[in-house]
Amino acid sequence: MNREDSAVSVRTPEAQAEQKTAEASSSALRKGSVDIVFLLITSALVLFGCVMVYSASSVFAEQHHDTTTYFITRHLIFLLMAVAFTAVIVRFCTPAFWRDFSYPIFGVAILMLLAVLVVGSDLGSGAKRWLDLKIFTIQPSEIAKLALVLIMARFMTDHQKKVLSEYRFGGSFKYGVLFPGLMIGTLGILIAAERHISGLMIVGMIGMSMMFLGGTRLRWLVAIAGVIGCAGCLLVLVSDYAQARVETWLFIKQADPLGEAWQTLQGLMAIGSGGLFGVGLGNSRQKFGYVSQPQNDFIFTIVCEELGFIGAALVVGLFIAFVWRGFRIAKHAPDRCSSLIVYGLVFKVALQTILNLAVVTNSMPNTGIALPFFSYGGTSLMLQIFEVGIILSISRYCTHEKI
Repeated sequence: MNREDSAVSVRTPEAQAEQKTAEASSSALRKGSVDIVFLLITSALVLFGCVMVYSASSVFAEQHHDTTTYFITRHLIFLLMAVAFTAVIVRFCTPAFWRDFSYPIFGVAILMLLAVLVVGSDLGSGAKRWLDLKIFTIQPSEIAKLALVLIMARFMTDHQKKVLSEYRFGGSFKYGVLFPGLMIGTLGILIAAERHISGLMIVGMIGMSMMFLGGTRLRWLVAIAGVIGCAGCLLVLVSDYAQARVETWLFIKQADPLGEAWQTLQGLMAIGSGGLFGVGLGNSRQKFGYVSQPQNDFIFTIVCEELGFIGAALVVGLFIAFVWRGFRIAKHAPDRCSSLIVYGLVFKVALQTILNLAVVTNSMPNTGIALPFFSYGGTSLMLQIFEVGIILSISRYCTHEKI
């Protein structure tokens, strides 16, 4: 996708009126079923993830919950609830609905992030990031990522002409940088207050990508990236926690193998011991207390150990196919806002996948980023299925039957 595709040229008033009319009557644009290829790719990822959650968690679950099926049972319950709800939104929700849904969910995300600071739970992690509803927990930062994609897509569409305007401070800067920056910054400050560095980093990257796709001038994006880079360096300098993570990453051979380097080194050992074909599904040795809580962020290391390079390549290949097909849907979306929504949601999955693989292979400091569709987590899994539902519902209105 080139720059011309992302920053759609300014339409005439007549063309804009036609677009609004098309969005208002989007039910008339229905071409039939959802995008079957995207549905099959996502289903493969989800089912593969279920198998690996059970395999990776069985030992830890038996040790701490007296049953090997503790995590997979909860995982499947969250999955079935998400699929049931998503089936409804795919059937009835139109592109115009997601456009209107953007502001309410952004408001809800802000309220939930504020609630975390007051009544949040740390679930033993030392950082308040969850709302404990007793029956289940919610991580508002995950909802904030979805809300950011939706509201940025709507804002950059509603103010497209001003974003692309030649008038710098009355147009391109104000609507292409200042207002989007306030949206990103509002969520970023609240997430930073949770000491959630990885969440802050992902929100920033998603926001920057939506600004780029929406038409924000490249020079502004470069300047913002420079500021963010300086802020990140400053954060490392003033935070002992961040410094320890970076030092462990840079000097992994000198780090304490029984302390701060334990998780990373054990994960690398799991990856290396898998070889070409792996030790066999369910036969991981590292999940016996070496990779702590292997069903979470480091689940890919168990995939590598049990299924080897072949299994790891299959996982990566499925994610590549997910991104490719998602971008195809975005390219043929019925309107600009829908296109930006799909691009943003697919980019979010791609970004988190890349960052997770970078962490477990020690290509970047350990920041606690889950692998989409694989890592155990109720809020994240349900939201990922919900986001897939948004993409599938938009795919029903694509401008070409065969995409």
